[in-house]
Amino acid sequence: MKYFYDIVIVFVGGGAGSIVRFVLGKWVNDLHTHHFPFGTLTVNVVACLVLGYVIGVADHRQLISPAARLFWAVGFCGGFSTFSTFSAETLALIQNGFHFSTLVYIFSSLLLCLAATFGGMYWGENG
Repeated sequence: MKYFYDIVIVFVGGGAGSIVRFVLGKWVNDLHTHHFPFGTLTVNVVACLVLGYVIGVADHRQLISPAARLFWAVGFCGGFSTFSTFSAETLALIQNGFHFSTLVYIFSSLLLCLAATFGGMYWGENG
């Protein structure tokens, strides 16, 4: 019972993040017919930007409550971003012989997600 309230907050945030991930990923993927997983890349970059912003606002400027930070950082961003899908799509690219696309996907995911997290933190701290 000690963490019941926190569990509910994470549950609701995770559900909201999962729905947004599904809708955004489908929308981006429907814009093209290429084998490259643009939907997951977009979702993960946006999730990193949001997470960075939440960390900047919560930890550096103390503008949101611990419960709001839990909702956004753990719940929403946890449900929104998807490392497991990134991993599965990377393996599918390899299995289908798209080796160049695999390298582009791995490095663009890493670089763009790190840059988005940093940018979000900077925005949250200084915005």
